[in-house]
Amino acid sequence: MDLVKRVQGIILKPKDEWAKIKDEPTTVPQLFTQYAAILAAIPAVAMFLGWALIGFRVPFSGASWTGRGLLYAIFSYVLGLVSVYVFGFVVNALAPNFASTQNLPMAMKLAVYSMTPGWVAGIFYLIPSLGILATLGSLYGLYVLYLGFNHPLMGTPKEKVVSYIVVSAVVVIVLQLVIGVILGAAFAMRGVMSVF
Repeated sequence: MDLVKRVQGIILKPKDEWAKIKDEPTTVPQLFTQYAAILAAIPAVAMFLGWALIGFRVPFSGASWTGRGLLYAIFSYVLGLVSVYVFGFVVNALAPNFASTQNLPMAMKLAVYSMTPGWVAGIFYLIPSLGILATLGSLYGLYVLYLGFNHPLMGTPKEKVVSYIVVSAVVVIVLQLVIGVILGAAFAMRGVMSVF
């Protein structure tokens, strides 16, 4: 798999790219080591560079971002990858509820590839005030996820696609909120950082 072509395909022509992805033999470890681990680094590195170079004050702590940025970037990177794995696992577990076929590699393809727009848009974290654009990229990722379900990677009947995507979107949003709470609690309240 050519990483750049896959990213371009997912972002610019997602319908065509899902057709290629569906027939492509890929294992879960390959998805994470050859794709997710690379792209998930974009927002973490951009956030670290942007906030460390431009500067950012951690709310309610009186501390500057520069001294804690690397650790925050590492935590957000690792938790981001864990959340994608959990998301794929949940999509697979929910499959029978929507008359779909349980297939962990296909569920992980849906989870990993639908995160592509959000990861690529994470480059906007280089300028902290443009971070909202990364959120917009993630919203486009929900559309990409919808197209993946509609293709159908999980063998979902057309009448069940909308309900499956709604439940999946709720799972993604909850996972992102949990990560935000964990990172916020660890860093803003000096939970993890009291050691450093």
